Amino acid sequence: MKKAWKAAMLATFAVGALVVSGCGSDSGSSGGGDLPQVGVAIYKFDDTFMSGVRARIDADAKGKAKVDIVDSQNSQPTQNEKVDLFLNKKYKAIGVNIVDRPAAGGIIEKAKAANVPVVFMNREPLTEDMAKWDKVYYVGAKAEQSGEMQGKILADYFKKHPEAYKSKDNVLHYVLIKGEPGHQDAELRSKYVIESLKKEGIQVDEIAQDTAMWDRVKGQEKMAAFLSSYGDRIDAVISNNDDMALGAIEALKAAGYFKDGKYMPVVGVDATAPAVQALKDGTLLGTVLNNAKKQGDAVFNLMLVLSKGETPTKDNVGFEIIDKQYIWVPYEIVTKDNADQILGDK
Repeated sequence: MKKAWKAAMLATFAVGALVVSGCGSDSGSSGGGDLPQVGVAIYKFDDTFMSGVRARIDADAKGKAKVDIVDSQNSQPTQNEKVDLFLNKKYKAIGVNIVDRPAAGGIIEKAKAANVPVVFMNREPLTEDMAKWDKVYYVGAKAEQSGEMQGKILADYFKKHPEAYKSKDNVLHYVLIKGEPGHQDAELRSKYVIESLKKEGIQVDEIAQDTAMWDRVKGQEKMAAFLSSYGDRIDAVISNNDDMALGAIEALKAAGYFKDGKYMPVVGVDATAPAVQALKDGTLLGTVLNNAKKQGDAVFNLMLVLSKGETPTKDNVGFEIIDKQYIWVPYEIVTKDNADQILGDK
């Protein structure tokens, strides 16, 4: 009986060890005891775009660094704890996809005190926080560019299809589904898409706008509410990202759109795989490539160089560094016509 009991206990401990060792991501664990250790805190794992970024970071790290990628669960206190753990473990560099933009300053101060370089991604810290230390970097894309491109997609469509103005007044009556309030991408995309439409000579009228927090289900709920209130008055749907746009499309399908000649132009941002499929299906008019792979490359390359105590340059990072702190990855317009070509090159 004692032998059986001991065997059972040993098996339990072995399983427990496997569970613990399986937590997080440790790309450099195989034969890489001397590889630099870096940590990455993502704002939440179930964000489609950031899933692409973290997958790229994880792939890039293989054989080059040990990377610990953690989920902040859309909670700033949780993310602060994760970052504190990285610093206490003396990781050589950290990457942060900040939950709350104003909280970046506190993380920078802690990292500076520990002399651990920080690479922020996708959510840009305030300018005054970036200025707190010369070992702080940001990787992302200029949100105003994505808004301008959304406007160009819609303007091209309505110039080719003037019959799409439901009110027959040559005014684009739109609804806007926004991302997180105060997030620079949400604010700038919302502003510049309208400015772009106006520059293209399109008259515009905002029927309604609401926030869906970058979430597909919330996007569907907001669009269903818009349709209930405004119905056939809506000419187009502008969404700050693809997930919310796809949610809006589901609500439109439920209302009878995308069959029997009933159509509603919808634009998003990110060019995620589900969005590209919607392009090919003819339900999404257009999106803008926010290049997750290139952003992941830039984040990892920066962290790797910094973890070695080297100064980042275009030569050792592979991307131009603007004002000694910023790497900007350009957006690209993606439609059904060019999706295969653009996405094949990313």
